[in-house]
Amino acid sequence: MSKTILITGASKGFGRIWTEAFLQQGYQVAATARNIEPLTELVSKYGDSLLTFPLNVNNREDVFAAVEKVHDHFGKIDVLINNAGYALFGAIEEASEQEAKDQFQTNFFGALWMTQAVLPIMRAQKSGHIIQTSSILGLITLPFLGLYNASKFALEGFSETLAAEVKDFGINITLVEPNGYASDIWKNETHSQGIAAYDEIKKINSESGNSGSFGNIEATADAILQLVATENPPLRLLLGKVGLPFVKHHYAQRLSVWEEWAEVSEIAHGN
Repeated sequence: MSKTILITGASKGFGRIWTEAFLQQGYQVAATARNIEPLTELVSKYGDSLLTFPLNVNNREDVFAAVEKVHDHFGKIDVLINNAGYALFGAIEEASEQEAKDQFQTNFFGALWMTQAVLPIMRAQKSGHIIQTSSILGLITLPFLGLYNASKFALEGFSETLAAEVKDFGINITLVEPNGYASDIWKNETHSQGIAAYDEIKKINSESGNSGSFGNIEATADAILQLVATENPPLRLLLGKVGLPFVKHHYAQRLSVWEEWAEVSEIAHGN
């Protein structure tokens, strides 16, 4: 039986690639974005299998209305993919109050509102799969992406908790954690107003980066199709060949420091 998939941030990057891959497999897809014009070609090609409409996930009321619209149209929602998001570049000190709030509104609260809106439908169905587009930067951090890192860490925390809460309802949760990809999130950069004191550090950090290790977004389609099709999806799925070695290295460092301070930690227990 064909699945019905609701995906946000579907007009470009991962969202655009995955939307077309689902349609090619015969799935019904509701694809939303702030600007749905780039999806016009897919509407012409796939007709009634594709429902598109504009959605700003920052607006909780609009999110709930959108989920109801999709459910009314297709009669079910088997998979929700929370893919809408962007990255704010800059040092922690450089981020304005509004920039910090905006980063969390989209990357964290947008996913939270979508999740809350779809859960009653999935509970009634006694089945469903919620996929959160996270990042390896929800597991480890990079300099000058502090607010982005934090939003993904928050997404990881609520989604792992959610997985335990909804398992008995037949609902699965997966955090998809791509390493760096040559996608629009890096092309359409949002930068905080700079503070000169960080200029040299940013230069060094930029020169030490390796954009050549970025993955090809088109290559992620098969992995997502497998994820959607499986009956026992993982809680976490890394995308790309760079992520696992990178995360293992950082987690080994964390474990080493925790072990080094273990005696102090145990004394702090008090008995």
